[in-house]
Amino acid sequence: MQPSTTDWMDKIPEAARSYIAGRRLDEVECIVSDIAGVARGKAMPASKFAKQASFFLPNSIFLQTITGDWADNPSGAFTEPDMILTPDYSTASAAPWTADVTLQVIHDVKDQQGKPVEAAPRNVLKRIVELYNAQGWSPIVAPEMEFFLVARNIDPNQPIIPPMGRSGRRAAAKQAYSMSAVDEYGKVIDDIYDFAEAQGFEIDGILQEGGAGQVEINLHHGDPIELADEIFYFKRLIREAALRHDCFATFMAKPIEGEPGSAMHIHHSVVSTKTGENIFSAPNGNETETFLHFIAGMQTYLPAVIALLAPYVNSYRRYVPDFAAPINLEWGRDNRTTGLRVPISDPAGRRLENRLAGMDCNPYLGFAASLACGYLGLMEKKLPRSECLGDAYMSEDDLPTNLGDALDILAECVPVREVLGVEFCNIYESVKRNEYKEFLQVISPWEREHLLLNV
Repeated sequence: MQPSTTDWMDKIPEAARSYIAGRRLDEVECIVSDIAGVARGKAMPASKFAKQASFFLPNSIFLQTITGDWADNPSGAFTEPDMILTPDYSTASAAPWTADVTLQVIHDVKDQQGKPVEAAPRNVLKRIVELYNAQGWSPIVAPEMEFFLVARNIDPNQPIIPPMGRSGRRAAAKQAYSMSAVDEYGKVIDDIYDFAEAQGFEIDGILQEGGAGQVEINLHHGDPIELADEIFYFKRLIREAALRHDCFATFMAKPIEGEPGSAMHIHHSVVSTKTGENIFSAPNGNETETFLHFIAGMQTYLPAVIALLAPYVNSYRRYVPDFAAPINLEWGRDNRTTGLRVPISDPAGRRLENRLAGMDCNPYLGFAASLACGYLGLMEKKLPRSECLGDAYMSEDDLPTNLGDALDILAECVPVREVLGVEFCNIYESVKRNEYKEFLQVISPWEREHLLLNV
């Protein structure tokens, strides 16, 4: 290891130090999340990184759509001024799939006046966490990640199909919690565990979900920013693990027709920064009125943030009845048909699970959007409607059913725009409307099949 790396190496997590112990560090990837959750940045030799306190990227990376197009800049001319990126050494993590010894480091994003860039998704989440902190609270989240392992698909015109398992048969659906189903692609799971261990990430559990080749990974509860960083990293490591075994990992909300979609369920609790106690539980162990305020905030404002929790046209294919996806704002205790579920727990672990978010959402923005709703509920101190005691799949709620409607609701909700940041919301809306407009220009196979000769 080069002597010049000593100072910054002392600041990085133990897992990263252990990964490069006794070896020469070759490269450092300096990255940030764009609007979609794609890693953008630069890779540089470790010796150069050690001598460089910051680097520059144009602010246009937050105007780039998922297709690589550029959205209109709602703030004015498209001049692409540089932003200043500085390393957050606490995020340093191995890239164990690379041929050489490489670390990844997430960077903080500020403008040339030293102010946080509002459009940066990690800054949006920091903004929300700071609102909680100002009230003497610390938000806690615990995410569940669902994704599909699928056969390689190099022709977008062909449907996605399940991967081939070690038995020589394709992965089967309707095998939720089956250990033998997970064993079908056990080598991929083994690499996921190995990569996660090298990166210092703790996995609470891996299980087979209901779809063919669908897997769920549960993460420990903790600080929203740290866990969003982990999911940001996890998506990449899971994709890399799949590629090693001739398949793809996809986080699309609905990749396979007729199969369930992939969610990112988010469990929420809030603790007092003064006492460390869960503010959702009273000293006698009962639910507090504060807990009900949080639920009410979710019911009131989730429609306005669906555009962040379901950010693509494909996201809304997940919101269909009878596919284990919530399409309502009901809440209930231990009721998985509700969009807002209160899991069984002891008083210290009392929490609310938001089941609406898709796994295709940017984790920083998914956490920020969900926490923003709860925060507004805590501040407004309203009460939720009555608990749903039956099948909430039969309920009807004013949830948007497509991206265009979701963006319209976001554009009109002043309280949500103020807590997330008006500048961010304007940029986000511009990017997503550009994507939606581009999608509407595509002629689908369904249209060719049923309309070409029949209308």
